[in-house]
Amino acid sequence: MNPIIRVENLTHTYGIDTPFCRSAVDSVSMEIYEGEFLGIIGHTGSGKSTLIQHFNGLLKPTSGSIYLRDRDIWADPKKIRDVRFQVGLVFQYPEYQLFEETVYKDIAFGPKNMGLDEAEVDRRVRASAAFAGLGEDLLDKSPFDLSGGQKRRVAIAGVIAMEPAVLILDEPSAGLDPAGRRSLLENIRAYHRERGTTVVMVSHSMDEVAENVDRIIALANAGVVMSGTPHEVFSRARELMDVGLNVPQVTQVAMELRRRGVDVDPAVYTVADLRRALGALKEVGR
Repeated sequence: MNPIIRVENLTHTYGIDTPFCRSAVDSVSMEIYEGEFLGIIGHTGSGKSTLIQHFNGLLKPTSGSIYLRDRDIWADPKKIRDVRFQVGLVFQYPEYQLFEETVYKDIAFGPKNMGLDEAEVDRRVRASAAFAGLGEDLLDKSPFDLSGGQKRRVAIAGVIAMEPAVLILDEPSAGLDPAGRRSLLENIRAYHRERGTTVVMVSHSMDEVAENVDRIIALANAGVVMSGTPHEVFSRARELMDVGLNVPQVTQVAMELRRRGVDVDPAVYTVADLRRALGALKEVGR
């Protein structure tokens, strides 16, 4: 696969020349591939939010480089706005950034700033609202009259409407109830599947990451400590725990079964995986 974003030796230091100087990201190199669904995990303070804000130029590296399709995004600072149309970032609790009179106008804000004509803006608003799970009956409502989950969907639709090549979601399900989380993640999976857009999801929920992404990058101590498929990463559960990260609940169950003498792969990370593993053991025992 070809990388759509490439990070080379990225360091971002806050508070330079002050007693509070610290590097939130330190000498990080990584690649994000065209069309993949990538999960980024890490404990609080591991550098996740700082890292993703470099992908579309919201933060400028203290040192190192960010490439979008092999072009250094800071080669011409005057064009950084164009990068932000190609790499869309949805912040944690994005509903606090809603400000327009209607849902329609909020979703249309980005496409209008891209200079698109009215017909194209309308097409994008309606298509992105559908992807985000918003009915057309909500488009004329004030976003401030909606539920928390609906507001979250409006904010996501506003970024999707710009049709970015990369969609970055920072803790997209934070604060939602279980039904709301499941529904929102289903919409995100459908968007990824149907559009083929690269999706990057930052999450503290190992279960959400395990069930949705193709590949995981784990951060700790301002750097990348692990990268691989969910199976590859969660098979190193002890190492994850040693750097302050957790593992999916199913993996914890499998590890405990293994500790108690049940011959089950401790790297399982979904309920379906564990069910199959236990079913196979049952068959062998007949």
